[in-house]
Amino acid sequence: MLKLKMCSVALACAVLAGCAGMPGSGPTSAPAGGSASAGSGSGGSAPGSSARPLLDAGGFDAFELVTTPASTINAVLQPLPGGVIAVAGKPSGYVATRAEYTNYRLHAEWRWSGKPGNGGVLLHIQGGPKDNVWPLSQQVQTKHGFAGDILPMAGAGFAEPLTTAPGAYPAIKGHTGADSERPAGEWNSMDVVSRDGMIEVTINGVAQNRVTQAKPGSGRIGFQLEGVAYELRNVTIVPLD
Repeated sequence: MLKLKMCSVALACAVLAGCAGMPGSGPTSAPAGGSASAGSGSGGSAPGSSARPLLDAGGFDAFELVTTPASTINAVLQPLPGGVIAVAGKPSGYVATRAEYTNYRLHAEWRWSGKPGNGGVLLHIQGGPKDNVWPLSQQVQTKHGFAGDILPMAGAGFAEPLTTAPGAYPAIKGHTGADSERPAGEWNSMDVVSRDGMIEVTINGVAQNRVTQAKPGSGRIGFQLEGVAYELRNVTIVPLD
C-alpha cells in the first residue's frame, strides 16, 4: 500500500512538471541574450540610420557640372540598375553639390568599371583660385594605389606636414595605413568625417589619414572626372551639427 502511494505521488509530480513547460502554462526563462526584435540588428540601431542620400540615381538636380570643355551632367552621370551611377570620367572636371557642408560624415562606394586610374572626392570646395580645372578644396584621393591620400588643392592647407618634398607638385599628405584598396573591379568604401576643420579618412574600414585646421574647412562636395570611367553607389551624408 505504501509503495502504491509513493508511485502515485511520483506520477503526479511528473505530470505537473510536464505541464509547466507547455505553451501558455506561464512565464519561462528566455534564452541567454534574449531575442532581438526584427530589424534591430545585434547592436541596436543600425549605424548610419540617420544618413540621407547625397548622390543617387534618381536625379542630379542637386549637383552642378564644371568641366573643360563644357558638357552636360546627363552625359557624365548615367544611372544603372541597383542604384549604381556610371561616371564617364571625362571631360576633365568635377560634379559638385550646390549645397555647402561643414560638419558631416560622408560615405561613398566606388569601383573601376574598366582599367583602374585616377579619381578623387573634393571636400570643402570654394570659389576663388583654381589649379587648372581644380577648385580650392581638399581632395581625398581614390587614384588606384593611392586611395586615402589627401591633397590640398589650389592653395588649400592644413596643419600637418606634407609627405611630398617642399615645392613638389602636386602637394600630397600620403595615407598612413597599409594600402587597403581592393582589387580592380571590386567595390571600395570611403568614409570621411569632417568636423570643425578636422578631416578623417577611412578606406574599406582602415583608418588612412587625418588632418586638422583644414582651410577651407567647409564648402561643397564633389567627385572628380580625371579621364577614367568608374562607378559610384551608396553616396550618403550624415550631418554632425
